[in-house]
Amino acid sequence: MTLKLLEASDAIRLVPSGGSVALKPNLVIAGAPEDGATTHAGVLSGCIEYFREHGVTDISVIEGSWVGDETMRAMRRAGYDKVCERYGVPFYDLKRDKTRAVKTSIGNIDICCRALDAGLLIDLPVLKGHGQTLMTCALKNLKGCLPDHEKRRFHALGLQKPIAALGAVMKPRLIIVDSICGDLDFEEGGNPVQTNRMYLGTDAVQLDAYGRALMGLNPDEVPYIEMCERWGGGSTAWSDKDIVELNQPHEAAGYPKPRGIVASLTRNVHQDQACSACFAALARAMYTSRCGEKENIYIGQGWQGKHLDGLGIGKCCRGAEECVMGCPPTADAIARKLEELTWK
Repeated sequence: MTLKLLEASDAIRLVPSGGSVALKPNLVIAGAPEDGATTHAGVLSGCIEYFREHGVTDISVIEGSWVGDETMRAMRRAGYDKVCERYGVPFYDLKRDKTRAVKTSIGNIDICCRALDAGLLIDLPVLKGHGQTLMTCALKNLKGCLPDHEKRRFHALGLQKPIAALGAVMKPRLIIVDSICGDLDFEEGGNPVQTNRMYLGTDAVQLDAYGRALMGLNPDEVPYIEMCERWGGGSTAWSDKDIVELNQPHEAAGYPKPRGIVASLTRNVHQDQACSACFAALARAMYTSRCGEKENIYIGQGWQGKHLDGLGIGKCCRGAEECVMGCPPTADAIARKLEELTWK
């Protein structure tokens, strides 16, 4: 599928003469792609084969997993180690990369140099749900090009504006969306929805707007896409005339909508600047423990140093009467605490 997309779009034209290609997948956690959270290894293989066949020799894979997980563990879990070994392509953990401050619409953002200096940065996101922003695709996948301290700051700033600002300055010139089996509710996967769909484009804003429509979400539900457009990141406009279909599945089901599980589970949670890893662990624990609603749950950087009447999630909420420590704590630890409090 990846090779067909690249060949049909004549993607080699986007590589500057003698330039390098950096493949930026989604490796948010150490999980198998079949769980609906990470980019399939075959997408990397297809990209490497295509560009190698067209004379590009400087190809690398770059990524930094979310705060609290190890990038190299995630790359092995996704099967990227075998791909890189087979093709002799280096993998760079962006958590260990140097950074440069780049001026954006919200001030300077520290961005990893390997992403900034690539001749062609190829964004390889998974179209899936997200507990805080409802969806994640091309624009939000660029957050993996940041050091951990910036990822934390993005959450302190509310995610929407920082994601838009980052997309407006990075502007990957090629995006291939892995929409094969993304989880429509949880960023970290677990409930994959099989659609067997992939699509390619050159405008991250447009592809996110298209993906949002596929998921049945409205513009006001995912506002960072329009923000990025206003700041010069691309165009949200698309129509059927913009879409070149390479095949016509006869029995393809319509793209299902997110079930709103995360929003329902966490509607009474007191969230203030929570990081994705911490929030996702809480949502997963509430989903698996089936302990019913808890009204006094606190999570996020905004609760640091405050006394809290209830359960705190993560070390930022250590001032709570009860706290599940960690940065982030595991979903299992949170679930055990929820069950413990239920039976008290």
